[in-house]
Amino acid sequence: MNTVTSLKTTESNLRGLIDAALEKSGGLLRLAPCWVPRSFLQPGRRLKLHPDDIYAYGLDRGGIDERWFASTTPAANENRTPDEGLSYCVFENNRFTFAAAVQELGSQLIGETIWRKYHRWPVYSKFFDNMGPIPHHMHQSAEHAKLVGQEGKPESYYFPPQHNTVGNNFPYTFMGLEPGTTKEQVKECLANWNRGDNGILEISKAYRLKPGSGWLIGPGLLHAPGSLVTYEPQWGSDVFSMFQSLVEGREVPRALLVKDIPADKHFDLDFIVGELDWEANVDPHFKKNHYLEPVPVADTASEGYIDHWIVYGDIGGEQLFTAKELTVEPGVKCTIKDNGAYGLIVVQGHGRINQLTLDCPKMIRFVEMTEDEAFCTDPAARAGVTFENTSMVEDLVVLRYFGPEANPNAPKIGGRSA
Repeated sequence: MNTVTSLKTTESNLRGLIDAALEKSGGLLRLAPCWVPRSFLQPGRRLKLHPDDIYAYGLDRGGIDERWFASTTPAANENRTPDEGLSYCVFENNRFTFAAAVQELGSQLIGETIWRKYHRWPVYSKFFDNMGPIPHHMHQSAEHAKLVGQEGKPESYYFPPQHNTVGNNFPYTFMGLEPGTTKEQVKECLANWNRGDNGILEISKAYRLKPGSGWLIGPGLLHAPGSLVTYEPQWGSDVFSMFQSLVEGREVPRALLVKDIPADKHFDLDFIVGELDWEANVDPHFKKNHYLEPVPVADTASEGYIDHWIVYGDIGGEQLFTAKELTVEPGVKCTIKDNGAYGLIVVQGHGRINQLTLDCPKMIRFVEMTEDEAFCTDPAARAGVTFENTSMVEDLVVLRYFGPEANPNAPKIGGRSA
């Protein structure tokens, strides 16, 4: 087995190694799988991770239900490993973190605009895969996250059909609050935390999830993601506050409500509820303003490939991330130009991107290397990369996500900024 852990971990003098990797691949970095466990959730077992490796971090750490893509963001888990949540680049017999590569090459990797403003790759994406629903929760805004030394976390969802042939236990997501709900009602739910089910879902609304569609979720917006495998481009942060005390009979510790709330505010219900984006939560046109259907980038179906926008729209008046799904028919080759760097994951088929092989594995061991993930640099994306489907029978399908303001030509969503 070709294992990631058998490679030499390189932490210094990276420039020559990265330059060689980019030259050989045509402006791309090969990334290794990055697995993340969650102790409070039950894995859905659709990430192609070998069944024997679901609890590779140990039963006490919880099952692996997430895979992160092109991540420079540490996972905010208790008792985490030092590199948990960080993607590794792999070249020949070496591995080095993607975060270190970004710091070494800066704008040559992620583009001048993003580097100048953030001095890091400020976004990431993931698959999350659970047997049932996640507790109703929200992610703090930049303003509120700053109070605990963190960054805010807007996010988005897309449900790739290739990973959702079964919907598991609850393919519905509660989002927001029923129009007309009052802050006093939410505070009452939080006050009743230790009485069992605190009733937060009684004042929310569930939407059935459809493979091949998605949602845009701003900070401060309550949501309880359902049991579809979800591709989730998002801001590079792992802050959250759980608002639901009991999920499918399992306790949600109150500590997860106040994990990212200042210590002196842990029992200040006015403050906690005040972190919600109230207008967005009680919006009577919620679906119109947050639901995403794929939109063709251009009319290229007759040429044997089609690119779709799958994540688009502004949050707080800014385009923080976008994503596309490219489908290339058997035997077809196409060159795609993009406006910025992106992280890429293959969800179906096999082929090539420039000089890198692309292959969607059937099953992956915890420490095994794959050929399904890569990062495309800003110069390569702008020059155009060539995708080739080397199969004669199956489509090649890849998802790629972009950083802030990379795609000003992306569609808008709904009638207001999310």
